[in-house]
Amino acid sequence: MVNLEFHDPSGAIEVKQPHAPRIASLAGKRVGFVSNEQWQAYRMLPRLKALLEADFPGIEVLPIDAFPQGNAVIGSEETAALVKASGVDAVIIGNAA
Repeated sequence: MVNLEFHDPSGAIEVKQPHAPRIASLAGKRVGFVSNEQWQAYRMLPRLKALLEADFPGIEVLPIDAFPQGNAVIGSEETAALVKASGVDAVIIGNAA
């Protein structure tokens, strides 16, 4: 019998802090976008903004460019501080390619 060993090159990341809990509804909430500006984000995110505003009463959706955009900056402490200071109830992070 032959034994084969495989190595997973993706590695593993220890989860030290879980994501924030989901909010029950977007109605009446303030929502922001943090975009990585990947494939078709310039088309998809404004459409998503319009759909959210049409579907949820009293929602306030910040402009798509309210926060720094692009993979190089969305994970920075500065962007996190801006998001926190904005007072949003939720953030949609995307648009993954």
